[in-house]
Amino acid sequence: MRPWLRSILTCALLLSPSFVTAQTPPRCDPAEYRQFDFWLGTWQVQTPDGKVAGTNRITREYDGCVIHERYTGAKTYRGESLNSYDPARKVWHQTWVDNQGLLLLLEGGLRDKSMVLEGESIGASGKPSQQRITWTPNADGSVRQHWEASDDSGKWTTVFDGKYTRQ
Repeated sequence: MRPWLRSILTCALLLSPSFVTAQTPPRCDPAEYRQFDFWLGTWQVQTPDGKVAGTNRITREYDGCVIHERYTGAKTYRGESLNSYDPARKVWHQTWVDNQGLLLLLEGGLRDKSMVLEGESIGASGKPSQQRITWTPNADGSVRQHWEASDDSGKWTTVFDGKYTRQ
């Protein structure tokens, strides 16, 4: 076979729908990838006393495999997270970063109807602290986000408690 003909046939094979389909990674369609969908949307976030804490935009990206959070505080605070389901380990993972230099790595999953993610961070004192954030969908369509941290004695205290209402 002539070299130029072999090249054309190879290109045709590589561009054929069956080859492209075979090379496409599986989509993130299983139900586990949809466990955090209740958090998708554009939200106004309020503290328990009704004060506006900020706005949060949660979108599904990268062919439905990633949930991207973009938070804007009422003042100057800003941050974002990337969330994804790891099917090999059967856990959700979140990486949070913000304009104050915080990096928070959390993992967990659905417990009852709430998404609960936990991790460890190192505080300004250099000591580790356990972090736990729970997102719970409410009957009225809002979502409660409750962020807790443990102190040296293991006692949990609230870092942030917010109610998400759709905009």
